[in-house]
Amino acid sequence: MSSELGAAVAVVVSHVVKSYRIYQRPQDRLLQALFRGKKRFFEEFYAVKNIDFQIRRGEVVGILGRNGSGKSTLLQMIAGTLEPTSGSVVANGRLAALLELGAGFSPDFSGMDNARLSASILGLSEPEIEQKLPEILAFADIGDHIFQPVKTYSSGMYVRLAFAVAACVDPDILIIDEALAVGDVKFQTKCFRRFEELVASGKTIIFVTHSVEQVVRHCTRALLIDGGCLIDDGVPREIANRYLDMMVGAAPPIKHASSPQQSGGSLLSAIETRAGYCSGEYRWGEGRARILDATLIREGEDSHCIQFDTRDRVQIQFAVEFDAPSERPIFGVFVKTPDGVTVYGNSSRNLCPPSEGRRVAAGDVVSVTFSCLLNLGCGSYVLSLGVSEDSFGEIVPLDRRYDVMQFEVVNFSGAVGLSDLDASCRVVLM
Repeated sequence: MSSELGAAVAVVVSHVVKSYRIYQRPQDRLLQALFRGKKRFFEEFYAVKNIDFQIRRGEVVGILGRNGSGKSTLLQMIAGTLEPTSGSVVANGRLAALLELGAGFSPDFSGMDNARLSASILGLSEPEIEQKLPEILAFADIGDHIFQPVKTYSSGMYVRLAFAVAACVDPDILIIDEALAVGDVKFQTKCFRRFEELVASGKTIIFVTHSVEQVVRHCTRALLIDGGCLIDDGVPREIANRYLDMMVGAAPPIKHASSPQQSGGSLLSAIETRAGYCSGEYRWGEGRARILDATLIREGEDSHCIQFDTRDRVQIQFAVEFDAPSERPIFGVFVKTPDGVTVYGNSSRNLCPPSEGRRVAAGDVVSVTFSCLLNLGCGSYVLSLGVSEDSFGEIVPLDRRYDVMQFEVVNFSGAVGLSDLDASCRVVLM
């Protein structure tokens, strides 16, 4: 690690490769040493393949990827606990890392001793450690267990202490590997509050997670790793959508040619002509079915609308045309906030009687209606639609249109937040 970087740059990862030698038999290691490289007795496995990027100060970077894609290996190299096979990693400033359970603590030392040792390794002087120690102990909140060897700790206590040390030593760069929310609900709330404080103070944060909502909500940038390679780097919402695409095993995003349909206020028109349509939607699927149109209709009315009052009952209607037969089609809706928090999601498989999950033929056009009570707070919301097929237990996306339409909710009660709990208040003189 070095501090010989520009003031605006926190981390530089330059053409980093991490490979491991895989020996099929124990004796192959000896043979490899005896032959001094003249003959090869191993297979080479590349966990990270030529990854190259920079992170600027104050960026909050989320790393997404499937299990085994190389995310944790990359974090370990940035943290300095693992040396790259080739390439280099340079960090500018005090770096604290919360990696896999067990990293950094001596099992025979007490929690107190490990907290002091970890703070010392992170570069704090003795006076600084004494100043920070009460904050660390209060944050971890594990009571008298702090004086016991950490080998006696539960996994939750272990991570609580590790997070407390990493978050309280005032790092310039904080690295978190799938441990942003640990422990019970009370401690999770404390973790997220501390995370937000670090973000507000301009710290550089890099974290691995499987939660696309955390990435979209908290990050200024996202990386997508697969097969040890950096395959995308950009806006969190776009990277999150591509990650979801990867996780469901869908084909790359495809363009659907809309069939000419009748115009008008009811289905069928073209969804692209509807008020509230989001041209930046993310669309993918196999293409054997196409979502042609969608409308939002307030109960008792018959025209498309994108502004509602809290507790309005709304019908989400959409039309799907099938270009091939489907034995068990599934239709779904998701409502999210603009920053990616899922408010609600469900599908016809959960809500419809089994008799309505019938086979459709090629050329069929299906009308789907979800009826919802909008117990939502004031604000903007984004609608996503999808049609999939249940193929012997595997969900195959046929057409998914993420973030396809925006609508507004007005709350005249003065309530704030994502939901309207329809509260009442009674004040009585005692």
